[in-house]
Amino acid sequence: MTSALTFPRGLYGITPEWPDFKKLTNAVEQAARGGMTALQWRQKSVTGTQATDQAGELRRLCQQLGVVFIVNDSVDLALTIDADGVHLGRDDGSIANARNKLGSNKLIGASCYNELARAQLAINAGANYVAFGAVYPSSVKPNAVKANLELFQELKSATALVNPPPGIVAIGGITPQNAKPLIQSGATSLAVINGLFEAVDISAQAQQFARLFQA
Repeated sequence: MTSALTFPRGLYGITPEWPDFKKLTNAVEQAARGGMTALQWRQKSVTGTQATDQAGELRRLCQQLGVVFIVNDSVDLALTIDADGVHLGRDDGSIANARNKLGSNKLIGASCYNELARAQLAINAGANYVAFGAVYPSSVKPNAVKANLELFQELKSATALVNPPPGIVAIGGITPQNAKPLIQSGATSLAVINGLFEAVDISAQAQQFARLFQA
């Protein structure tokens, strides 16, 4: 059973592993100006107090910008900074445990790789969105499994009567040029790291992604 919350449709930025936090906050502002609807804090090299301070500051910035803020991996960090939710991978604990800790007013996302059954189980357990990928070759995770378009089509059909409908996120090697088939197949959100934050003009790149959802 899902909670009543809905993960936003559109561009889902994921923070790059930049050591320069000021550069990161500026990039997030630019992406939000271009139409980014959600951001995931994913900083594997930042831990402890530094993680709490930086994620907390970025959370406050996203509140001001109207961007949903999700923490990768850590339910405890999400709780500490009052994030909008948490994203769980295969080894990050159960959705039920996360829901028990976070309550019903937070979002929970789950990585489902290329596994339709895992996605259906996650939604039944209370996930608000599920993510399939890598949909295209990814420089961030070059050895990731390949998720095909049929996964999005099948999950969209299987959850047609779920209310509210779960978000279906695509991740891995996505650019404005190759994203359209994903949306046509049922992806409601595109999770992007380098394809957004390594752009020469981040705001313009975000606009290109956002326009795909207006077509």
